Amino acid sequence: MLIDKFIDYLKLEKGYSKNTLVAYYNDIVTFRDFLYSKYDTNSLTEVSYGEIREWIVSLVSNNINNRSVNRKISALKSFYKFLEKTESITKSPLIGHHSLKTQKKVITPFSKKELELVTHFFKESNSFEQVRDQLIIELLYTTGMRRAELINLKVSNINFQSKTIKVLGKRNKERYIPLLDFTLNLIRKYNIIRNELNSNEPQLLLTLKGKPVYNSLVYKTVKKYFDRISSKDKKSPHVLRHAFATHLLDEGADLNVVKELLGHSSLASTQIYTNSNLSHLKDVYKNTHPRNKKK
Repeated sequence: MLIDKFIDYLKLEKGYSKNTLVAYYNDIVTFRDFLYSKYDTNSLTEVSYGEIREWIVSLVSNNINNRSVNRKISALKSFYKFLEKTESITKSPLIGHHSLKTQKKVITPFSKKELELVTHFFKESNSFEQVRDQLIIELLYTTGMRRAELINLKVSNINFQSKTIKVLGKRNKERYIPLLDFTLNLIRKYNIIRNELNSNEPQLLLTLKGKPVYNSLVYKTVKKYFDRISSKDKKSPHVLRHAFATHLLDEGADLNVVKELLGHSSLASTQIYTNSNLSHLKDVYKNTHPRNKKK
């Protein structure tokens, strides 16, 4: 089956994550189902751009936002590139397609004050779940790692001697991130309680039943604590990653250094974190520019 071969290609040759593979598979199957319902065909190799455009129209009319539609079309575009490469088709029907316009997504990071307030909830943390929750927030904020990277962390990824943590990022790309002494001490404290679970799982972060933590648990953990002290609409692991990058840049960190820590392949990906930094830059500019100081 063409879809299965494509997913195997993404997994084995491109090293895509499990979540990405599932998303790509679902998007292509959704398009195939649309073809069957609208045109009574399951063939993905004899598709015109007009049929794809009909699918796009149906997605938009079902109130799916442009960003999500673009993601689905991106999956389909990759699929047809694969079919071209394997000579299953001669030409992709998506050549010349232009993405739908989207509003720029602006994420407001947690402030340093909010991060400080959250630490007060863990001053008397001794239970397994409390210490684990604190470690989840601490690792997300002090390393800037992604939620999937956090979930996949193994106990063996921590090097106490070099004070680093090995992270497996997108495309199975490894990177090493320095750890603060406070974070290392918290990991030591957590490991003592973790050992009492007698779990054979290699993952660092576990549930009370000794199983690896999962996406919704990490998300709910972050939201649970930040709901108490923040009025921001978005409270997620990604906002902590955003805070990590923004606060480093606030303190004068080099953009290239932040890029490496975040695991970005290009500076363009990292530069989105400078947008929320603009008010800080304006203040510095106003207070330090010679012409302004003359006034």
